[in-house]
Amino acid sequence: MSRKRNIWKAIAAIIIVAVLAAAFFLGGDSPEKNDDAVKTTSEIPAQTALPDESSAPEKTSESEKPDHPAPVDPQDTEKGEVVYSCTISISCAELLSSLDSCAPEVAAIVPESGWMLSPVTVTFTEGESVFDVLRRVCMENGIHMESSSTAGYNSAYIEGIGNLYEFDAGEQSGWLYSVNGWFPNYGCSRYELSDGDVICWVYSTDKSSYGGV
Repeated sequence: MSRKRNIWKAIAAIIIVAVLAAAFFLGGDSPEKNDDAVKTTSEIPAQTALPDESSAPEKTSESEKPDHPAPVDPQDTEKGEVVYSCTISISCAELLSSLDSCAPEVAAIVPESGWMLSPVTVTFTEGESVFDVLRRVCMENGIHMESSSTAGYNSAYIEGIGNLYEFDAGEQSGWLYSVNGWFPNYGCSRYELSDGDVICWVYSTDKSSYGGV
């Protein structure tokens, strides 16, 4: 009887071992499967690398680009020998539509065309300012020009051109200048010219609407 029990115990042990072995091979991670997984991954082609940003050209945003030149102090400007050219004009055309409201002596000096100096191309040397060119052009063309030095702004101030002075046509009237269509907010002797600049001197009245001033 005991012999039969031993036989059944042996058979039960074999069955248990067989079940455990089957469970291990069917549900476990075998070394062979891991090797296959690694091999499959290594065979996948790598994605195309993105450009290296450190080697790309440096970009300048629109906000970093200067719109207009900064003012310079006349005493710090060095005059060079390089010769450039620019265009300059002097206009009081704003007064033509309101001569009746001006004093007779003021109306008498306003040219019928509105031009005290039609646009003309002149030369200047490196480091010269709008004031330098205006003073020279007026002298060469026999046009009266009177200026004063304003220490607070470290610049020359144009009081009158062609005997037409500030306040002659109202409390806000006077001479303004623009360069390339922009009216700087600093004096004309602090604007250092560049080759090809277009300078326009205009007489502003109380009704004028020039921008940038």
